Amino acid sequence: MLQKPESGALPIPQAEREMDGSHDGETQALTASQEMAPSPLLQERPEEDLGAVREEGATEPSLTPKGARALAAKTLARRRACRRLDRTVAELVQFLLLKDRKKSPITRSEMVKYVIGDLKDLFPEIIARAAEHLRYVFGFELKQLDRKHHTYILINKLKPIEDEEEALRGDGPRLGLLMMILGLIYMKGNSAREAQVWAMLRRLGVRPSKYHFLFGYPKRLIMEDFVQLRYLNYRRVPHTNPPECEFSWGPRSNLETSKMKVLGFVAKLHKKEPQHWPVQYREALADEADRARAGASVRARASTHLW
Repeated sequence: MLQKPESGALPIPQAEREMDGSHDGETQALTASQEMAPSPLLQERPEEDLGAVREEGATEPSLTPKGARALAAKTLARRRACRRLDRTVAELVQFLLLKDRKKSPITRSEMVKYVIGDLKDLFPEIIARAAEHLRYVFGFELKQLDRKHHTYILINKLKPIEDEEEALRGDGPRLGLLMMILGLIYMKGNSAREAQVWAMLRRLGVRPSKYHFLFGYPKRLIMEDFVQLRYLNYRRVPHTNPPECEFSWGPRSNLETSKMKVLGFVAKLHKKEPQHWPVQYREALADEADRARAGASVRARASTHLW
């Protein structure tokens, strides 16, 4: 049951430049799909990715005031570039989803004209990241129809990432959205503030209170469907002023999926192995062991009753 973002108005069309020449890079990017494509799931702010840069600067033996200003300017410029790139990827995903409704091929020139603009030199990276989000979050495969004319189509897979998740099967977009929220909750320590969930949706290009052609009204879908169907718990956080609320896994999610499966979903989005997050991985292993013991106990009791 879940998934897909809708974005607002597309950027103003910019003058399109000649597209002649070889663009094998975009084909390779679609196939190899970007080793380092960041996901909106964990990337609270582009600044987080810049932590290493700041730390490197801090280890400088002595940084002059001029050097400090130069480093700060470089960090700010990089932060803005990251934000713009993330925004462009989210807008491209929405553009492709909207174009797919007409079931007509989508051209590279349209993507550049209406979305990518002067970032066209980064087209292979942008389309690779967009393809990853379309595949894992929304259940769509981006396929290149014609290398010469750079045309693409979306193929709706309409199946969940994990075949074992039976109750959520049958609605690829909503399933993806639920998995994103469950992943965010797990990676945040088994609870996520309401504001963090809405911020993640916006990074996907989904406005929580605005109608989306796949989700309807996303906030209503989450609060009325996911919460009422017990996939999510929603509660007031004690001792917060102003009042804040948070989401956690509901009993149905605990029954129908597992921490290891959700961690695997997160790992796929980030092109990493689950062991990349040792704390969450150890917790997921412990959860698997608990489930195995509970299953063995149930089987033992059933066997006893048979005799």
